[in-house]
Amino acid sequence: MQAVSRPSRPSADQLMALTAELVDRPSVSFQEGPIVEWFEAELRSLDHLEVTRIGDNLVARTSGQRPYRVMLAGHTDTVPPHGNEAAHRVDDVLWGLGSADMKSGLACMLWLARTVAEPVVELTFVLYAREEVAGEHNGLAELYESAPELLDADVAILGEPTGAAIEAGCQGGVRVRVELAGARAHTARPWMGRNAIHRMGPILDVVAGWEPRRPVLAGCEYRESLQAVLVDGGIAGNVVPDAASVTIHHRFAPDRSAAEGLLMIEELLDPHLAHGDQIVVVDAVPAAGPAVDHPVLERLVTRNDIDVRAKLGWTDVARLAEHGVPAVNFGPGDPTVAHTKDEHVTGRSIDEVFGALWDLVTVDGDG
Repeated sequence: MQAVSRPSRPSADQLMALTAELVDRPSVSFQEGPIVEWFEAELRSLDHLEVTRIGDNLVARTSGQRPYRVMLAGHTDTVPPHGNEAAHRVDDVLWGLGSADMKSGLACMLWLARTVAEPVVELTFVLYAREEVAGEHNGLAELYESAPELLDADVAILGEPTGAAIEAGCQGGVRVRVELAGARAHTARPWMGRNAIHRMGPILDVVAGWEPRRPVLAGCEYRESLQAVLVDGGIAGNVVPDAASVTIHHRFAPDRSAAEGLLMIEELLDPHLAHGDQIVVVDAVPAAGPAVDHPVLERLVTRNDIDVRAKLGWTDVARLAEHGVPAVNFGPGDPTVAHTKDEHVTGRSIDEVFGALWDLVTVDGDG
């Protein structure tokens, strides 16, 4: 395929200005309607895109015959504000709610949608709602349920903040509640009962002493974790408690399934459980393997000298992988400042991510 004529690439200042404009458009989860309407008007004004809206989710697609279709996806919602609603720029740093997670990523996507009418790959832009809340509300899941054909793609790039590195795949998670049984008694005669809270001790010891696996997959080191995250128990100040529970969260690497993660927890805790105890699964999400060996992603990495590392948390790349779409996380901004009062993004980070995406969609594989 011959390289197409490339439009002019924007400056970092222009990309920061667009990011600031998006930050100043509030879009807390479940309140994305106004920003989605704005995005919809922007995308429908572009003749080279076919736009579909389902609820507060948008899909805009090119419709040529190029050999690969690349999905560029991002969520439009933010967490609630913390006195940081308005965008504020100081030199190369833009502060404000959603600046890193992930309106700078959305700004990159929107600029590409506006200016690249003849990409060298087919493009699908997916802007979805309610990522920052419980998975049952997730807009990407809503799209898969309502119109999965719109999400057909050879590969996907999710604009989560990664500091302009590629965070490959993601770890899965299993959360369980371990319910421990006891017997009530008066605290003046505790030997007549069985203290369910005291029975947590061995459970907490074995969780705290668990050695995490650190498997390396496709050159990416994943580091598993097992943490007690919530405890509950107690009846009154003078009663030996007959029930207590501890909630445990396990993050597992992509070489394991959620079922295998659960089995590990059960085998670890079984020696410390007795009749009447039970392990209740609260939730479970799958992992996604690193997809950097896909030709499109391999080209993205090698031509732009992008650092590749493991994603230690969970993102919607797992949802995409479940539907057969290899996906990675790649976006501007430091993920450690997301959801904080001091959330910010640098112009350099935005420019690095945009430059790599610009190269991917405007220069053919031999360019």
